Amino acid sequence: MQWKVGQVKITKVVELETTGSTRFILPLASNEEIQKLPWLIPHFATEEGRLKMSIHSLIVETPKRRIVVDTGLGNDKEGRGVPTWNNRKGPFLETMAAAGFPPDSIDTVLCTHLHVDHVGWNTKLVDGTWVPTFPNARYVFGRTEYEHWRDHSETEDKIAVFKDSVAPIVAAGRAELIPSDARLTEEITLIPTPGHSPGHMSILINSGGEQALLTGDVAHHPCQMAHLDWSSTADSNPAQSATTRRDLFSRFADTPTLVIGGHFNAGHIKRDGDAFKFIALG
Repeated sequence: MQWKVGQVKITKVVELETTGSTRFILPLASNEEIQKLPWLIPHFATEEGRLKMSIHSLIVETPKRRIVVDTGLGNDKEGRGVPTWNNRKGPFLETMAAAGFPPDSIDTVLCTHLHVDHVGWNTKLVDGTWVPTFPNARYVFGRTEYEHWRDHSETEDKIAVFKDSVAPIVAAGRAELIPSDARLTEEITLIPTPGHSPGHMSILINSGGEQALLTGDVAHHPCQMAHLDWSSTADSNPAQSATTRRDLFSRFADTPTLVIGGHFNAGHIKRDGDAFKFIALG
């Protein structure tokens, strides 16, 4: 999938798609509750109320830069909390290359946050060593986010993610730590959106009078626009994540801003009573 925002092009490259099997991340999103939100069907849920989600990267091309936003799960990784995420052998890099984005053509990798499903392809395994997947790229991490996981990766799965997908980038001298509100390029500004993780950032793109918002994991699914209090089990601060959702969605609701989620497709945010709904493109 591709979208244009002025002179900026955004391409979605999917690593993994799922329908259902999402209760572990959004336990309140029962089939019955989802069926009460008919605007989710068919783009974001099935008639039976099963959620449609994906793990993907967004490649943002500006006139001067080629940026990968979030890098999915990766191959050959171990110690993941979800069994099917261990020792993957997927064709993600081949899919990227076939779409016109070989790894050596990427000049920037930007991680909205440093969770397992957003950093995996930061590195690849070569002769038993984790090396940067994108050899010509600088890797941009939020300083708050990086320092939190550097100092507080205390469970085995968090330790594994930091060790194989974050620390090798720093050791290779490829990491750039930035404020959560930094301006990355002429077109791209970061928005601090904490709650899902301490230093989570969303991405605002402005070009040619048009605007797009890459939300990252402020919401894992559009159903959280209708139920702002439906926090993910992965949220580090559920109350803060709910406040962040309300603030961010309020800012961009009823505007022409193209919104693309970290795990769902593009659309526009509309006010709906005291909350919001998400209208899919096409």
